Amino acid sequence: MSETIKEHSWIPLILVCFATFIIALDTTFMNVSISSVVADLNTDVSTIQTISSFYTLITASFMLLSTKLQDIVGKKKLFLIGAVIYGVGTLTAALSSSVLMLFVGWALLEGLGGALMTPTAVSIISGTYHGDKRTLALAIESALVAIAAAIGPLFGGVVTTYFTWRLGFAVEFIIVLVVLALSGKIPYFEATGSKSELDITGAIVSFVGLVLFVIGILMLTDDTTFSIAAMVAGLIVLAVFALFEIKRKRKGNVPLLDVELLKDRNLRVGTILRLMVNLAMGGTLFAVSVYLQSVLALSAFNTGLTLLPMTLGLLLFALAAPKLSAKLNHKILMSVGCIISIIGCLILSQQFTMDTTMLELMPGLFILGAGLGFVMALGVDIALSNIPEEGQNNASGIVTTGQTLGQSMGTAIIGVILILGVIGGISDAVDTYVPEHSGDQTFEHGVYDYFQSIGSINEVNAENSTVQNVVNVIIKDSMQFVMYVTAALMAIIFVLTFRLTDKEIKKPDKKFKKP
Repeated sequence: MSETIKEHSWIPLILVCFATFIIALDTTFMNVSISSVVADLNTDVSTIQTISSFYTLITASFMLLSTKLQDIVGKKKLFLIGAVIYGVGTLTAALSSSVLMLFVGWALLEGLGGALMTPTAVSIISGTYHGDKRTLALAIESALVAIAAAIGPLFGGVVTTYFTWRLGFAVEFIIVLVVLALSGKIPYFEATGSKSELDITGAIVSFVGLVLFVIGILMLTDDTTFSIAAMVAGLIVLAVFALFEIKRKRKGNVPLLDVELLKDRNLRVGTILRLMVNLAMGGTLFAVSVYLQSVLALSAFNTGLTLLPMTLGLLLFALAAPKLSAKLNHKILMSVGCIISIIGCLILSQQFTMDTTMLELMPGLFILGAGLGFVMALGVDIALSNIPEEGQNNASGIVTTGQTLGQSMGTAIIGVILILGVIGGISDAVDTYVPEHSGDQTFEHGVYDYFQSIGSINEVNAENSTVQNVVNVIIKDSMQFVMYVTAALMAIIFVLTFRLTDKEIKKPDKKFKKP
């Protein structure tokens, strides 16, 4: 690291966080702008959703290759290359005159740029700061990634409603220019590898495995059979990749991914925690956003406004976590965060009806966000805590790959859970309000089709109390099921936190306290 960069300077952190912030923002802000994009580019919703899915797919699939390129190219240089590619992508997307141009800019270039920047961002932070400062820096980066995803719908709603969806990409382009203009403030790290060490075969096999697995996730709500088959095939290919990497290292060659790093319990468990907490957050944001827009018929702006307490809770508790960890420890705070999140889920599970207001949802969302703040803020730091300096690049790639997969899985899996909840709600509603049709699958299927076509609660016939009662039960049961599943995920994370150890994190602090 360049000696000209002092560790007390937070400018490197700010610049790196700018980059990771817009990458996370890009995953959600266009969700509320799809109809405008469809009209502007004369296309259809499924095409735009496919482009959005490919953005996530490309980002996840190139993550492991990016991790190794850090060693060959250098952290800072690879980060800036990614920023340039991402910037070209945002400008291309902002100026799109066709679907193909939007695909090239948004999915291809931004996806590749994001894949290059995400793991290097964590590596740069981990290599620049140490001790309590590293804990705080990683907590801020983790919190901002989550916050960017959470405020994406609000940001997208504002630019689309009052300006144009193109402005969203233009803002990202301006942020990239700021990062590049001030890049001299980012410390320089020497490359530790050579081009001859690049594992081309491993890169191809890992790419194929991740592509299959992510495609399976993204197709989960469309074609369950194909989805499961693709995920299983992806896992098999990834298992082959792991075996190949182990054999490659035994032969004395440099592997694309050092699988032996996963012997470290903190890295292994921390990566799983990172995946699961992103799955829980991404899925919850999707389900609540669908409810707010489809059931309560809120605008994109009001949807983002309703979700704001969750964002504030996450930010406040994420910033408090590093200071509290000096008195307690990471795993205790993370386990407390899980309990707080579970309480938030249980409160929210009773709130979703036809007559729910924005204000009634805000307390539960704040509590849920607060708990997630503790978990997300400390997860990366504890995952990397025992990894030696030479393994930090590889380890950061493992963690960020888990994060990206969690984000991808959230929407797809919770989408299936919503459908299962709707089906369960139909059964309960029929048993309660039209018992003469209990067990009548043809009737229940008709109710499901009717419910699917409603689109908004405003279209429910207000004079038909039976229909309203049925719809109300369906809404309540489906959203309650989603919140129970989210609570179950946080309960699993709670159990996993006890597999972590803080011993290596506490030692440096004790040394500084000696006279």
